[in-house]
Amino acid sequence: MIQRPQGGYNPGMREPPLIEIHEATLFRGSTRVFHHFTLVIPQHQCVAILGPNGSGKTTLLKAINRELYPVASEHSRIRILGRERWNVWDLREHIGLVSGDLQYGFHPEASALDAVVSGYFSSIGVDARQWKQLKEEQRENAEAVLRALGLGALRDRAYRTLSTGQQRRCLLGRALVHDPDTLILDEPTTGLDLTASFDFMGRIRDLARRGRSLVLVTHHLNEIPPEVERVIILKEGEIVADGPKESVLRPSLLSEVYGVNVRVAEVDGHFLAY
Repeated sequence: MIQRPQGGYNPGMREPPLIEIHEATLFRGSTRVFHHFTLVIPQHQCVAILGPNGSGKTTLLKAINRELYPVASEHSRIRILGRERWNVWDLREHIGLVSGDLQYGFHPEASALDAVVSGYFSSIGVDARQWKQLKEEQRENAEAVLRALGLGALRDRAYRTLSTGQQRRCLLGRALVHDPDTLILDEPTTGLDLTASFDFMGRIRDLARRGRSLVLVTHHLNEIPPEVERVIILKEGEIVADGPKESVLRPSLLSEVYGVNVRVAEVDGHFLAY
């Protein structure tokens, strides 16, 4: 039996939710992905969103990042931190995005520092005009972020010549230059080997332990760090499970959602599917 959603909007919340989606209908092109979709994620929570291909994960991310908007209706709304309208540059001060899709759009001459600095402009790399707009304290902060990520010596290296793991750390730095409260991670270890994957997720775990909120979108149970408390599972544009990961990541539920026999093991707070 599919587990029904547990979460919902509580009007008595003292602070606005990080994400509040209410009765939203969303299309990608001519395809309706969500119909009367409702989801609330409070601030200061670490959440993982799972689901098979075509379940709506990418559409949900695009809605959160203000790339897609719901069909206009009287009762439909998508609010981020209590607001329906955001300037994307202002939003990046609160929510940072790390996505492998960003990895391949940089100009061949863009440096590692360019990649991180582009976070200030919500762009892919920076041009001469943007460098002129950059404040000295912003440049210094970007260099400090690179050093903190173990990339200080590579600041002037061409981004495209870096290893995939180093590029992904640059994208993490791009998200961190604003020091946002929340990171949204879209399939964060795609394309990484075991060493780079462990290194990257170790950094994410450290950020979570220091108080950073996470919204992790993934196909893989083993990517879900122990710091994640809540798991949401999507299937065909609907939430089929939402709750503490121990109650959601059950073999019977995952087998039904994915249509294949799934067994689950827990090791040191990590859940593994096989």
